[in-house]
Amino acid sequence: MSAVEIHAKGRELRVTLNRPERRNAINADVLEGLAAAAARAAEPDIRVVVLEGSGSAFCAGADLGAAGHDGLPGPSEAMLQESDRTFSAWEAIPVPVVAAVHGAAIAGGLELLLCCDIVVASEAARFADAHARFGLLPGAGGSYRLPRRVGQSSARLLLYTGEEIDAAEAYRIGLVDMLVHADELVERVGRLAGTIASRSPLVLREMKRLSGEAVALPVEAGLQSAHEAILRHRSSEDYAEGLQSFIERREPRFTGR
Repeated sequence: MSAVEIHAKGRELRVTLNRPERRNAINADVLEGLAAAAARAAEPDIRVVVLEGSGSAFCAGADLGAAGHDGLPGPSEAMLQESDRTFSAWEAIPVPVVAAVHGAAIAGGLELLLCCDIVVASEAARFADAHARFGLLPGAGGSYRLPRRVGQSSARLLLYTGEEIDAAEAYRIGLVDMLVHADELVERVGRLAGTIASRSPLVLREMKRLSGEAVALPVEAGLQSAHEAILRHRSSEDYAEGLQSFIERREPRFTGR
């Protein structure tokens, strides 16, 4: 049994954390599986990625019992570097990534969510950084990505206390983008992924790149980057198809060319 299941269905790549007996805790096998999934997600036939967890939790964080090969407790330098590479690869996936959260997303599980574009959670989901409760520091980018996601004040509250918040509070502070009933999670995520997958892959990739640049570039540079992308896109087949479908009042048939 693989620690991370990877299934492609048409234009959608579904990635499932598959250690339910350990609440999908992250170990070397999970990192290896996530790295393989990130590489698969970059292939041109994929337009959207869905990340989910099996069993009762989304991800309970790092499997600390499996970490530390240098004689010290907790993750070693080598594992921290591997985590950084893997999580950064997920953040760099060129197409939209949707996380479906049905249970706990704790510590490293929360940090993994921060590498996704859209978080859809059931009302039963719960979230925590948790590191401060045990005298630990976030090891997979949480102290950097969490303030960028929810703002400095909300991030500091989560980081300093380590306390758990429910899905409603996570939605209020912007950690969760869509909040749904537990029995609707699969259907709503499937519908969202289908909608995204129907869009031009050229547009999806450019929009992800441009929106990522928005938090790093000055206004003038960001606008210039957007203008350059538009001018490149005007010569594509998808651009012509989109305009033609609008004129003909039909659904477009995008090919990614």
